[in-house]
Amino acid sequence: MAAGAPPEALGRRLLCGAEYGTVRYLGGVPPTAGIWLGVEWDDPQRGKHDGTYEGTQYFKCRHPKGGSFIRPNKANFGVDFLTAVKNRYGLSDEQDVQHGTENTLVFGKKTVEFVGMDSIAEQQSRLNQLVDISVRECAVSHAGQKEEISRTCANIRHINLSKNLISSWETVTAIASQVQNLEILNISENKMKFPSTSTSASSVFSKLRILALNQTEITWAEVLLCAPGWPALEELYLTSNNITVLERPDNVLQTLKLLDLSDNQLLDGNQLHLIAHLPRLEQLILRNTGISSINFPDAGFGCKTKMFPSLKHLAINGNKISQWSSINELDKLPSLRSLQCHNNPVMDTEKNPETLRQLIIAKIGGLEVLNKSEILPAERKGAELDYRKIFGNDWLAAGGNCNPEKNKPSEEFLAAHPRYPLLCLKYGAPEEGELKGRQPSTLKNQLLTLTIKCPENPEQKPVEKKLPESMTIQRVKGLLYRLLKIPGSELKLSYESSKLEGKEVELDNDLKPLQFYSIENGDCVLVRW
Repeated sequence: MAAGAPPEALGRRLLCGAEYGTVRYLGGVPPTAGIWLGVEWDDPQRGKHDGTYEGTQYFKCRHPKGGSFIRPNKANFGVDFLTAVKNRYGLSDEQDVQHGTENTLVFGKKTVEFVGMDSIAEQQSRLNQLVDISVRECAVSHAGQKEEISRTCANIRHINLSKNLISSWETVTAIASQVQNLEILNISENKMKFPSTSTSASSVFSKLRILALNQTEITWAEVLLCAPGWPALEELYLTSNNITVLERPDNVLQTLKLLDLSDNQLLDGNQLHLIAHLPRLEQLILRNTGISSINFPDAGFGCKTKMFPSLKHLAINGNKISQWSSINELDKLPSLRSLQCHNNPVMDTEKNPETLRQLIIAKIGGLEVLNKSEILPAERKGAELDYRKIFGNDWLAAGGNCNPEKNKPSEEFLAAHPRYPLLCLKYGAPEEGELKGRQPSTLKNQLLTLTIKCPENPEQKPVEKKLPESMTIQRVKGLLYRLLKIPGSELKLSYESSKLEGKEVELDNDLKPLQFYSIENGDCVLVRW
């Protein structure tokens, strides 16, 4: 424990018992005597107020009860890096060297267990052989004496500094500058200040390949300011940082192969366009980022986008994607091989998980792994043939034809099924006889002529459309979204029967076909949003 507060205590991280906090105030609090520390706690439940005491505001907190005052002698301001290493690995000068604690260390590629040291020289030798160091939760707050780390631990390549008391990026740099061959660095769960101006390229992180900055409160703008110092970085982990907006990286992060932005609530899916031209990015992890749609507007139906040219692995689990159009868009990614997409509303539109998997496989031609399960050639062929057959009637109804000269499917159909023409080329166009098992009456009888009206938007003229009665409400919404240029997820549909004037029936189940609601020719579909 620190007996008193250091003069530069403001902004410093501290421990009080098991609680982490940041010093926001140092000084007197009348009418009490002596010096107090005003602390904003990481866990607001540890606090009592927002920095205001007896009507006077001494500091500010993000949470109304996230702050309190403590005496300096209650605060632990941490230790230097090397002290933490010696403590963690049983090499502390204070300990009886003959009775060191048992530890497992990584020396080069060998894992060695040792019990004690015979001499200071042997202790020094052991420290020099350390390659992979973890001082997680060891209260590290500063680098210590200059050059001491490089003299003592010359062979470190991997450092885990997560959940310590590091207050600024400068401290990280001071430690890393003494580790010549640093390749992997984890400084997650340290709430720290980052540079507000661009850092010049230096040799400090010249060999750094993997960097974890999860839960550090870093912004994307600050990432870009630090990035010139990471010329060889391949993997960057930025989860849970309240990152909402992205910016285009100019001449930085060009070596990046993996980027993890999970648990940051991005403003919208269009933020992805700003990082879409990282030339080597192979893996993008976007779990629980709040995105509701994905689109690549530079490429038309059946074409490949110039965005994310190297992206092979994409994780979009736990988001708000509700439209199949976003899944269609993923087929535009030229290198996509693996997708994780569990826990999105669009996955609830099909109750049978096998059918759902088949639909995704058929829609994204290059996929080899879906939700961590390999797609074998036989499964892909079966999925594509089924897809071609299931939507064959819709294709015919929309102007598709086995005769290439007469084959002119509508824009609406191609928007909903961009890979369908390619599947026809691959397996042949479906013939009417092949589809009859799914179509008891003639196609002509199956088509409904409906009037589409927008009662809340008088400027929108009524439109007449011919739709298959087997078309689900969700797919009708998708068509109307493109037709009326409004977001499909927000649409509310109902219809008025031509036989029962004034009676309006809500089309409230996206999974049901039009025929479920007994809609007939001449009825009017009402669109609201």
